[in-house]
Amino acid sequence: MDLMEKLTILTEGAKYDAACTSSGAERPGQKGLGSALAAGCCHSFAADGRCISLLKVLLTNHCVYDCKYCVNRASNEVVRTAFTPEELAELTIQFYRRNYIEGLFLSSGVHKNPDHTMEQMIQTLELLRYRYDFWGYIHAKTIPGASPELVQRLGLVADRLSVNIELPSEPSLKRLAPHKSKTAILKPMAQIRDGLTSNKQEIVRYRHAPRFAVAGQATQMIIGATPESDYQIMKLASGLYEQYQLKRVFYSAYIPAVEDSLLPSVDTKPPLLREHRLYQADFLLRQYKFSVEEILSEQTPNFNPYLDPKCNWAVNNMQYFPVDVNKANLEELLRVPGIGPVSARRVVSSRRHGKLGLNELKRLGVVLKRARYFIITSDQPLGLKHGRESTVRALLDPSIYSFGVEQLTIFKETPALPSAMEYGGVSQAAETAVRYLAEKN
Repeated sequence: MDLMEKLTILTEGAKYDAACTSSGAERPGQKGLGSALAAGCCHSFAADGRCISLLKVLLTNHCVYDCKYCVNRASNEVVRTAFTPEELAELTIQFYRRNYIEGLFLSSGVHKNPDHTMEQMIQTLELLRYRYDFWGYIHAKTIPGASPELVQRLGLVADRLSVNIELPSEPSLKRLAPHKSKTAILKPMAQIRDGLTSNKQEIVRYRHAPRFAVAGQATQMIIGATPESDYQIMKLASGLYEQYQLKRVFYSAYIPAVEDSLLPSVDTKPPLLREHRLYQADFLLRQYKFSVEEILSEQTPNFNPYLDPKCNWAVNNMQYFPVDVNKANLEELLRVPGIGPVSARRVVSSRRHGKLGLNELKRLGVVLKRARYFIITSDQPLGLKHGRESTVRALLDPSIYSFGVEQLTIFKETPALPSAMEYGGVSQAAETAVRYLAEKN
């Protein structure tokens, strides 16, 4: 099998891994080949519509594990192949020299055992770093169950490490991935966290100390293959951020690729809207300092399909509004729909020079079509007198058919939510959204 055939098979096998984003590592190209930029280095997309920021490839699709959801599972009949470390290192360099890529995302099936696979991955990255003098961004997946010494070595040649949590609960992991365990996944996460902490201390004492996973660690959860609620998923994500200092938790809508009685049918559409809502809520946790209990609860364990999580929180907590943008502190501004971290800081800075009205807020980047129902400004001193239901109606975008909430998708099946036209127009769609809120409360 030639290199291009291998590349086709092993990039196809890697496309289901969503834990790949902008680098977060800053290293100017002062020696050798390549550089790493904090803004990220990718401009390509997979066939399923996901952004691929790097050469995203498996070292091998041979796997001794039989995870029910994985296209590369041991019992699935697919063409198997593998790169040698030398082949993949040379291929990466050739792609870089042709300006196809600026970095590498390397994952792998588990060939023979975790330690053997990790040794092959480390050898590949060491060839890139030390033979080819390549210092561009590298993201490597840690294989659960590998020895701590190999995890340490991998962190010294990769900018970011990730260990996939895979599924949102231990019972689901036991049912669908019987060869994996919660302990085997969390142990390397803890090691990477501790390694990052100790490495920072070493660099303070000796600035030329080797860098360990300078862009931190991430993980990924598969959404929709198992019955956990959105509340359970967000509780897990919050715990991972707090305990393991993760940079990101990625949520991957389950794409039915193999038949199994324990999985949704292959005819089931990926839950892209649910994935989108999880990312929105995750951003509220990381950037807006919301708690999981503010977004969801055991009584309302799943996201409102009609409103994004921040708008949903706002219409359920109207007692906090309207907020005076000329007096509110940063934390209060961040609770307003349509005001993000950047625009909130601009508001705080700009109001020192004069009172802010709607036109000034628009120039500062505030999304007025959402924010105006929750704020007081110099030219709107009493705020808009909207009740909860009328605010919900106002937040639905009448310019598009699908409520203004559904994520765009390349899939051609019927939309997950009925269109506004199927409900008799936007007005009737708003009535449905209001009824949904009433039922949930």
